[in-house]
Parts: sequence; structure tokens; C-alpha cells
Amino acid sequence: MGPVGRSSERADARPSVVAPRVELAGADLLRTIAVFAVLYSHISFYLIDDRGEGWWVIDVVYATLVQETGLNQHLSFVGVAIFMLLTGLLVTRSAMRQSRRDFAVSRLARLLPALWVSVAAAIVLVRLGINGMFSGQNGISNSEAALSFVLGGFFLKPEVAVLGVTWTLTVQLLFYLYCSAARGVLRRYPVVVPLMGAALCVVVLLYNFYIPQPWSVPMLSKIAATLPTLFLGQIIYLGWARIIGWRWVVVAVIAQAEVVRLATDIHAYWAGDKYMWTIVVVTGLVLALARYDGRVAQWEVVRWIGTRSYAIYLVHTLILYRVYENVVPITGPTGAVVAFVVVTAVVSEAVYRWVETPAARWLNGRLRRPVSGNA
Repeated sequence: MGPVGRSSERADARPSVVAPRVELAGADLLRTIAVFAVLYSHISFYLIDDRGEGWWVIDVVYATLVQETGLNQHLSFVGVAIFMLLTGLLVTRSAMRQSRRDFAVSRLARLLPALWVSVAAAIVLVRLGINGMFSGQNGISNSEAALSFVLGGFFLKPEVAVLGVTWTLTVQLLFYLYCSAARGVLRRYPVVVPLMGAALCVVVLLYNFYIPQPWSVPMLSKIAATLPTLFLGQIIYLGWARIIGWRWVVVAVIAQAEVVRLATDIHAYWAGDKYMWTIVVVTGLVLALARYDGRVAQWEVVRWIGTRSYAIYLVHTLILYRVYENVVPITGPTGAVVAFVVVTAVVSEAVYRWVETPAARWLNGRLRRPVSGNA
């Protein structure tokens, strides 16, 4: 009995961390801000870079948020960074508390059905000649189309993107996989997970920077340059839940900042060199609003956009370009943007109501284990 008892004591010496709930009443408000930032970013890119035109809203945003505030041109990465920080903040508790199976099912059940429907729509629109590709190809082969359903086109050289915005899902899915693989560490030594994640990001960035071109995987650098925003969200949760102390919070944040600095220095980012400041501003915004429970956070429109944010994110670039070019001769830029927003809202509601929500409910009901009394 003696050795067994000592072994049990050693096993229990580092018990699993209790992962308490942190109320995030402002999550939908942050999602709403992220949605507007993403929509603005793609409108601005399209009008300025593709059409060579202007719009009064772009002038205002450029003067206030780009020139004065110092954010990226076109507000590039602002919306993505908000979404990623929120993901890290919201998902970490689930990764710590749920089994690996339930964690995977709950994440994939929400993401994959709407993704597959949107990718299928993108392929159909390309093959009908209505939309173009988001990469250099004129069309998409059957094998490339099949790869697109599992986000494999982003890892080809040259990259094949039939629905460009879905590159962010590769970052999220790898974060989920990493948290699941490191679940034991996350439950016992939580701060090690973002610190180890930062180290892995550095390895990937240096690999692609120094390795001969034929052996590099450019998409991995994009992922490694984006993952720090997810880890920042994770660190915020661990700090707010009082799972780690402020000293470890500072150390972990510095580790992510160093990854961002390295990614900037080796030009792993794709829209300028203001990513560090953009991430600082976004992190401050998340810290200020994530637990905000005021009147604005309760507005019905904020709740609607927040709950439909994933659907909006998936479908808006499928709609923007054709709606704008067909409506702008009649209404001018502002009317064309309004038309784009209306069509996007209608399509997003359909995807959310008839694909995302029922599919997640059905898959969770059949694939997740029943919750026990002590879960």
C-alpha cells in the first residue's frame, strides 16, 4: 500500500485547475464592431485598389483611424484581430473543461456546415462566371474544389482560394487542435500553453524565412503571425479567471508581442507594418468592452449582428463585388454599399437560421456525450 499511496500523492500534487466562467456581456458588441471593421476593410480594398475610386466614408475613416489613430490602412486586420482575441477568450474555458471529443464536436459542428455551404456557393459562382477567384487562377479544378472544403487550397503553391476569408478558419482550427492536444498542460500548467505556442510560432516564422523557397509553406507564416491574437485572448481569460497571476500575464503577453515583432521584421504580414499597434489598440478595445453590460450591448441590432457574425463573415465577399458594380451606376457609392449590406444581411440570416444553427444542434445532439452530474 505504501508505494501506491505515494504514487497517488504525486499524481494529485498538481490538481487540474478549475476553469471558472467569466461573464462576457460585451461579446456581441465586440463581434458587431469586428463585423463592421471587416466589411469596411473589404469595401475599402475593393474601391481603392481594384476600382481606383473613393467614398466619403473611406475619407473619414482614413483621417480619424488611420492617420490619427495609427491603425493599418483599410483597417486591415482590425476585425480579424477582434474575432481572434474573442475566440481565445471564449474557447479556453471549454478546452479546459470539456473532453477532447466534446470540445472538437462543439467547435466543428458550428463551423463546418456553414463553411461547406459557403464554399460550395463560391465554387458554383466561379464556375458560372459570376464571381472570380480570390487567388490568381481563372477557375478551379475538381481537385482544388475538393481541397477547398478542408481549407487545403491555402497550402498549395501557388495558393488556391475560392473563398478568401476562410483563411482565418485555418488559424482557428489549428488553435483548437493545439489546445486539445495540450489539454493536460492547459489544465495543470495553463500559462505554459500560450508560452509554448509563441515559441512554436517563432520556429515556423524562422523556418519559412531561412528555408529554401521550394520547401517553404507561406500559409504557415500567415498562421504563425495571426496566432498571437488568439493566445492574447487566452491570456486575458486566464488572468480574468485568476488562474494565473499578473506576473505570468505580463510574461505571456511579452512573448506574443515578440512573435508579432518578428513577424513584422521579416515581412510575414501582408498589409503594412502597423500590426503591433493595431493589435495593441484591439486588445485595449477587448479589455474595455468584453465585460461591458451597458445599454448599447443590449441593443437588438447588436445581438442580431453578434449572433450572425460568422455567417456574415463567410458570405459577404461572395456578395460585395457583383452587387456593388450593378447598383453603383444607379445609386452612387453610398446606395451601392447599402444594397450590399441589405443583401448580405438577408443571406446571412438564411445561412444562420437554416444551416448554422440547426446543423450545430443536430450534430451536437448526436455526437457529444450526455452531460453527467459532475461534468
